[in-house]
Amino acid sequence: MQYRIDPKTQHRLSALGLGCMRFPGAVPGRPDAHAAEAIIARAVERGINYLDTAYLYPGNEACVGAALERLGLRDRVYLATKLPHGSCRRPEDFDRFFDEQLRRLRTDRIDYYLIHNVTSPAQWERLVGLGIEGWIARQKAAGRIGAIGFSYHGSTDDFPLLLDAFAWDFCQIQYNYAGERYQAGTAGLRAAAARGLAVFVMEPLLGGRLAGKLPPEAQRIFAEAAAPALATPAAWGLAWVWDHPEVTLLLSGMTSPQQVDENARVAERALPGSLTVAEHEVIARVLAVFERANRVPCTGCNYCMPCPQGINIPGCFAAYNASFAHSWFTGVSQYFTASAIRSGHPKLATNCVRCGKCAAHCPQHIAIPDRLDDVRRRLTPGPVGAALALLARRDR
Repeated sequence: MQYRIDPKTQHRLSALGLGCMRFPGAVPGRPDAHAAEAIIARAVERGINYLDTAYLYPGNEACVGAALERLGLRDRVYLATKLPHGSCRRPEDFDRFFDEQLRRLRTDRIDYYLIHNVTSPAQWERLVGLGIEGWIARQKAAGRIGAIGFSYHGSTDDFPLLLDAFAWDFCQIQYNYAGERYQAGTAGLRAAAARGLAVFVMEPLLGGRLAGKLPPEAQRIFAEAAAPALATPAAWGLAWVWDHPEVTLLLSGMTSPQQVDENARVAERALPGSLTVAEHEVIARVLAVFERANRVPCTGCNYCMPCPQGINIPGCFAAYNASFAHSWFTGVSQYFTASAIRSGHPKLATNCVRCGKCAAHCPQHIAIPDRLDDVRRRLTPGPVGAALALLARRDR
């Protein structure tokens, strides 16, 4: 495993961290405990020493805490979780959420604590008004919080303002070869590193879309340029992030021990500056193909779910993108599956009543109701759409 030093804490962190949000599970909000335990065990075996979860990942903190306790691994990993700041209305809410997180995770400390999904400096200023700065100081003095940071999903221009708003230890940003100018982007990565912060990267493969869901033409480009250390699209995407010396670690939502092995093998060789000029050119060619097909920047994080109308929003957008990346028929097939057509109780894009609940929670700032209209127009044209809409109305 490759390790990089956290400039604030001097911790020796594995360059590959385990993002726990995407643990497999047959029922949403109920991660498979046995699968999660196997993934965590393999991760630690391969040298991964950083685990990331959050209060808002349904069932996830409790699953992680139970697995670490059963495996006896709590003291071998740095544990990160996040404060749901939007639900903090009073000063006492900080303790209420944090104490519950400690109970869920079966621990007496959080090594890396984040303010979750910050999109603007104004959100931080509201928390300051509730006294969060003093609260953080007390938790750090008591040893209950090791390092304090934030995860960011706002604009490029606001990011430096947030960096300078508090004495942060680290930050977490979305970053991948398709997102150099998106949210914090490359400019934000460099700005955070210049301030001496550790920088943790989420969505290095854009929710898997830069791995197995690339258009066939992009997959061919990677295959033709493949090397032992860069044998898959996922390997190319991860190596691109690790090529940046400003990155302390990246988080991968690995869903099986086999994925842990694959990513760990890449991490062993993907040192800063290790990609050649020719390899960067390969990625640039793939990016050009990807951008032509990437119509909705959904990462499948499920923050928009559940939809009050029962629409599988990430599934609709995955089908829509697939209709451009692969073929219209592929997209329609995926859309029918996502909409539960065969169940006799379809939940189509036409079910949307534009309540806006989904858009308010989307970290990618997608205008979801508008984009569901795009899904409807492309994937259920003419009489097909009319017939399906009639079926859906009968089910309401």
